[in-house]
Amino acid sequence: MASFAVALSGLSASEQALNVISNNLANLNTTGYKDQSANFQSLFYQNLGSDGAGEPIQVGAGVQVGSVSTNFTNGTINDTGVASDVAISGNGFFVTQASDGTLQYTRAGDFTVNVKGELVTPNGATVMGYPAVNGVVNQNGGLSALYIGQSLTSPPSATTTMEQQTNLDADATVGTSYTVPLTVYDSLGESHVLTFTFTNTGTGTWNYTITTPGGTVGGAGATGTLTFGTNGDLSTPSGSITGITVTALTDGAANMNLTWNLTGPDGSSLMTQVAAASATATTNQNGYSSGTLENYTVEANGTIDGTFSNGQVQPLGQIALANFPDVEGLQLVGQNSYVPTLASGAAVVGVPETGSLGSLTGGALEASNVDISTEFTNLIVTQRAFEANARMITTLDTVTNDTVNLQATPGN
Repeated sequence: MASFAVALSGLSASEQALNVISNNLANLNTTGYKDQSANFQSLFYQNLGSDGAGEPIQVGAGVQVGSVSTNFTNGTINDTGVASDVAISGNGFFVTQASDGTLQYTRAGDFTVNVKGELVTPNGATVMGYPAVNGVVNQNGGLSALYIGQSLTSPPSATTTMEQQTNLDADATVGTSYTVPLTVYDSLGESHVLTFTFTNTGTGTWNYTITTPGGTVGGAGATGTLTFGTNGDLSTPSGSITGITVTALTDGAANMNLTWNLTGPDGSSLMTQVAAASATATTNQNGYSSGTLENYTVEANGTIDGTFSNGQVQPLGQIALANFPDVEGLQLVGQNSYVPTLASGAAVVGVPETGSLGSLTGGALEASNVDISTEFTNLIVTQRAFEANARMITTLDTVTNDTVNLQATPGN
């Protein structure tokens, strides 16, 4: 009987829907998991003719699961404090590369760093992005693995400018001296202490000399005279003193050419002479030694900023995101990953916060967007549908059994 087939199709469709709900609940705590829904559609219809009005008389032949749709809305962003964890807010998927070179796409950002220093997924696929060379990210190059290993170093940078905020005592007697040490770095990252010696030579006038035990300080700016006005600000020289050289460095580094800034960014005098004890509030210079990577953070635009032991912060790379013309067309391949199909279209890859791509949050993970109360409601409804179809089969079985057991009435 056709009625059995109709009820059986209802049982089969309900079973598939229960499988989808079961999978949603099983992945309630899976990072980046997206909730799915089974959508039913009717099977073909039998045309039994038409009624007196000429309208067709049709009887349905059952039901099937027509599609399983995915809800790609964002899950809750939860802070983890783990530097390698990354969450997406908005559109986009992380691009990963499996060991066989296949590109896959995922919303799960529970990454780690392998022994090679590469950012990888839990199943070992490398996270793809744009690498940085000498602290500069090249977004025009192709995607490659992102390297954030602890063996990364920041090269040294020689000092070229220096400054100090110093007051020289206006009440000092002639011949009084005051010294200020200032540490600078050569091209090899070796530190050298420059000693500034200021000697009072008269009202509003101080001579200075710069020396260092690690080399020879020379040039036009190595010695000179500072003249102060009646308001205590430096009159001459103004702006900066150039041509200060440090040669014959004991470590064999390149000669240094230094500029001493005498005014701040706002034009105020850094060197003053007022009636107060000679003192130096701050010293500053732009050089630094080499350093090793200590930690890193992921910015909203995907840039991975590394912090080095020399105090420098520089990009290590930038995480890429991908989006698709039709995300519903993506095919799930397990382990939180998708691959594109003809229905999804090709991946459009870019950097976060550009175009339609979302932003990233470092030290956080996107939770599953499964709503447990909604799933339990769907579970109850689907269970009732399954029971109804099962009851239909038992009813049809009873009717069939009664029909088979019909016997002619004696005497007829």
